[in-house]
Amino acid sequence: MRTRFLAIAALVMAFAAAIQLWWDVEPVTRVDLTRRAEVKAPEAVPAITYAYLPQYSHSTSYLRHRALVEYLQKATGLAIRQVFPDTFEAHRRMVERGEIDISFSNPMTYVLLAQSGAQAFAGIVEPSGRATFRGQVIARADNAAIRNEQDCQGKRWIAVDPYSAGGYLFVLGHFRDKGLTESDFAEIAFAPGPGGKQEKAVLGVYAGRYDIASIREGTLGIVEGKVDLSALKVVATTREYPSWVYAARKGLDPDIVRRIADAMFALSENDPEQERILAAAGMRGIIPTTDRDYDPCRELFTKLRLDPSKVGAE
Repeated sequence: MRTRFLAIAALVMAFAAAIQLWWDVEPVTRVDLTRRAEVKAPEAVPAITYAYLPQYSHSTSYLRHRALVEYLQKATGLAIRQVFPDTFEAHRRMVERGEIDISFSNPMTYVLLAQSGAQAFAGIVEPSGRATFRGQVIARADNAAIRNEQDCQGKRWIAVDPYSAGGYLFVLGHFRDKGLTESDFAEIAFAPGPGGKQEKAVLGVYAGRYDIASIREGTLGIVEGKVDLSALKVVATTREYPSWVYAARKGLDPDIVRRIADAMFALSENDPEQERILAAAGMRGIIPTTDRDYDPCRELFTKLRLDPSKVGAE
């Protein structure tokens, strides 16, 4: 028993000696708590903002362009964030204030944006395969009193927005060519926002609240499933105008614009994944364009005797 006790005691003493040896060798680090160093968190890199003129609901806008925005982020290495203005006017003002970097809008709205320094750099190829599009006038199929433009005189008209190209201004120009002016209609109303204004114009006629609606070509395909398309008919179609346009706000870094444009132009229908991205966004391709390509829209403003800077003003 005594022998076991002595052995344990020897082990304890040896362990204590080892700890003391380590303590003597290990240097002591003294901390001066009176000294401070400010550590700054890294600043977040601001995202490039991308906005689709709100002709459709925000959910539709998001679903149509989500894959395209994700593609552009990967292809350019830029942080890109989709934003959702509530109205056409809000979109225009946000571009002017620099809150939207990349604008995707109709060509008539682009003419207004160009006045604040925005610059067109790309246009789209429509599902039709053309780099142009048209406006349409629709009515209920069971409305036998409306068969052509002249029959629209004295009727209640719902348009998309004062800034809408196919949903108002193209059709207004078309009616002028047919000898009709704004005063020839019992009422011209604009679809309420936010967003979803093309759908609301269609629904206004579908429900019988209005006699005719002006919409952009292709809208009926978007609302299929929400309304019975057999209950509607196309009464008139306008001439063609330049299609929707991508524009960079005034002052946006040209290198950023170039990187985004190059990625857009690289999209091809021949690539199955890219074809899905384009189809979801309602286009078949994106092509280079310049400001002068939208002169036909400026000519339409002149024909309508409208000051672009005052379109939509109260």
